[in-house]
Amino acid sequence: MKRREFLTSLAGVATLTTTLKANEQQLKKNGKSAILLWMGGGPSTMDIWDLKPGAATGGPFKPISTTGDVEICEHMPLMAKQMHNMAIIRSMSTREADHMRGRYYMHTGYVPSQSMVHPSYGSVISKQLDRELMIPQFISVNGGSMGAGFLGAEFSPLVLNSDGNIRNLNIKIDERFYQRAQVLDMIETNFINTNRGSMAKEHQKILRKTFNVLTSTEMDATKVAKEPQSVRDRYGDNSFGKGCLMARRLVEVGVPFVEVGLGGWDNHQNIFPTLRDTKLPMLDQGMSALVEDLEQRGLLEDTAIIWMGEFSRTPRINQNAGRDHWARSWSVVVGGAGMNGGIAVGETNEDGTRVESMAYSSQDVMASVCKALGISLQTTYTSNSGRPMKIANSGKVISELFS
Repeated sequence: MKRREFLTSLAGVATLTTTLKANEQQLKKNGKSAILLWMGGGPSTMDIWDLKPGAATGGPFKPISTTGDVEICEHMPLMAKQMHNMAIIRSMSTREADHMRGRYYMHTGYVPSQSMVHPSYGSVISKQLDRELMIPQFISVNGGSMGAGFLGAEFSPLVLNSDGNIRNLNIKIDERFYQRAQVLDMIETNFINTNRGSMAKEHQKILRKTFNVLTSTEMDATKVAKEPQSVRDRYGDNSFGKGCLMARRLVEVGVPFVEVGLGGWDNHQNIFPTLRDTKLPMLDQGMSALVEDLEQRGLLEDTAIIWMGEFSRTPRINQNAGRDHWARSWSVVVGGAGMNGGIAVGETNEDGTRVESMAYSSQDVMASVCKALGISLQTTYTSNSGRPMKIANSGKVISELFS
C-alpha cells in the first residue's frame, strides 16, 4: 500500500492537502485566529501590569514607560516596546481563587458543575472558525488546556510539547504503518456496516484524524527547529519561547486556536527574585517576540492574543516574602485582531486591593475576543442535557477595546 493510495482512501486526504496548499495565502490573509498565553499558577499582575509604587503592597519593582499610554514592570523592557499593540484590562474581578476552579472558570466562563462539562474557549473558537485542515483546529503547547466538554472530541486540543512532539506517542511512519492502518480502517468499516451504533463511527473518525495528523505536511508548522537561528534566538531557547514561535507558525497555516503554557507562577514565597530572575525574562522575551513577529508578518490584524492565568496574587506580601491567591482585583492582557492597543481598561485602587471602575469577568474577555474574531455573540449551543448555552456565557463586550 503506497502512501498516496492510503491517504486517498481516507476521505480524499491527498486532494485536501493540495487544496489547502493552494489556498494558504488566502488563509494567511483572511483567517482569524487566537493565541492564548496561559500562565499556570496565578501570576502576580500587580508586579507586572498594574504596579503600585510607594504602596505598602507594591513590592520593589518600578514601572517604566511603554510605546502605549500605559506603564508596566521594569523587568519587561521588550514588551514595553510592543504595548502599542496590547491593552491591559486592569479591573478583572472574579470569584474563583482555587487553582482547579479558577483554571476551569477562566478557560470556560463557567464555574465547575457536577452535571456538565463546559467547552473551553479554545474549543468554542475552533468550532466557530472551523476550517478544512488536516491537523486539529485547537492545539495546546506545554500543557493540556481544558477540553471540549459537550462539543465533543472533535474540538478537543491536540497536546504537544515545545518541540512539536505529541505526548506519549512514538510511531515510525513507514510502509508497514500504512499497511496496518489500511487493515484497521477496513475492519472498522465492516463493523460499522453491521449497524452496531454510533460509537464505532466516532472511533473511526478519531482514528482517521490521528492518521491525518501523523502524515500531514501541515504538522511541519510544529517544527520550530526549521526556523532560522536568529528567529529562534529572538523568541528564546526555552519551552515558552519555542511554544510562542510554534504558535506563530500554526496560525500561519490556518489553525484557529493555539494555547501556549508557561507555568510556575504559584509564588507563595520568595516571589520577587523568582519573577526578576526567571519568570519575567522568559515571559518578556517570548511574548514580545510573538507580538512583534505577528505584526511584521501582517498577521496581528487577524490574530487575537490573550494573556491570563487562573487568578492573580494578594496585594499583601506574606511572611514568606510571597503572595497568595487573589481573584478580587487583577489584570488580563489582550491585543490584535482589531482591538485597541496601548491602553489600560479599568483601574484598581492605590494599593491594588479593589477594583475602582467597571469590573470585568472571564465571560467579558471572551465576548470581546469573539467580537474581534467576527464570531456572533448570539451563537447558542445545546448541551447533552438539551440545555441552551449562549456563547461566552452571555458576557458583555468591553467597549474600550473597540473604536
